[in-house]
Amino acid sequence: MLTDKHVVIIGGDARQLEIIRKLSTLDAKISLVGFEQLDDGFIGASKQMIDEVEWHTADAILLPISGMNLEGEIDTIFSNETLKLTTEQLKQTPEHCVIYSGISNNCLDEITQTSKRKLVKLMERDDVAIYNSIPTAEGAVMMAIQHTDITIHGANVAILGLGRVGMSVARTFDALGANVKVGARESHNLARITEMGMKPFHTSDIIEEMRNVDLCINTIPAPIVSANVLSEMPMHALVIDLASKPGGTDFRYAEKRGIKALLAPGLPGIVAPKTAGQILAKVLATLLKEQQGQRGGV
Repeated sequence: MLTDKHVVIIGGDARQLEIIRKLSTLDAKISLVGFEQLDDGFIGASKQMIDEVEWHTADAILLPISGMNLEGEIDTIFSNETLKLTTEQLKQTPEHCVIYSGISNNCLDEITQTSKRKLVKLMERDDVAIYNSIPTAEGAVMMAIQHTDITIHGANVAILGLGRVGMSVARTFDALGANVKVGARESHNLARITEMGMKPFHTSDIIEEMRNVDLCINTIPAPIVSANVLSEMPMHALVIDLASKPGGTDFRYAEKRGIKALLAPGLPGIVAPKTAGQILAKVLATLLKEQQGQRGGV
């Protein structure tokens, strides 16, 4: 149980509802910031403005998966207010207070380092990323069906990257009967692609490998689907970029050439917010209990 543990949840989307529900069940005290338009009521949870939060009692602060932008603003779909978390607010929290976010950037890194508070990036955890790869793969299938006029079965599909997301996406499209090839750099990944029964290719050969694709799905957060690559791709090809913003595709050139290229980060929260929220809720509950245990042992 998380009795008497004070968790401040700031902004987010429908995924946060599952987290609130889970933490409420565990008897945590929850402050909801940026949820004025939320009709649901949760036991132990109270809606507050950000300047009303009792920061000196906060054991944990939960930000959305997207964290905050470079101006320090935090997204929320349940409020029209502009939300910002500042160094001054964090300095008011107890030293043991932990900030949980999906990802981070220079702004979030700076305010947590300046305030000397621990930052946990959930999407860097293998368990969260692997669980999230399931709705991500399903979302990629949904987008492929919506934006092409051919079946996935028999389509020539190139997956770029064999990380936690790339592996799930490759397996999903292969299971649907696509002709899947996967681009990677490391020799062990190329070996794994072969073991999975798909065609491997080194990303240094990407231009040649893109000449006959119907669908390209990128998971590499680096500029890999460049203008040179796009110039060799068939005009009918679809690019789905699953990498975090700004993605790895030259979207300007793709539009100029007439190739449809879609940036689609955060698919779990779009196609399966309930499942994605439950994944995060389970991991967060475990982390908060561990944090509680560590404090108890001091």
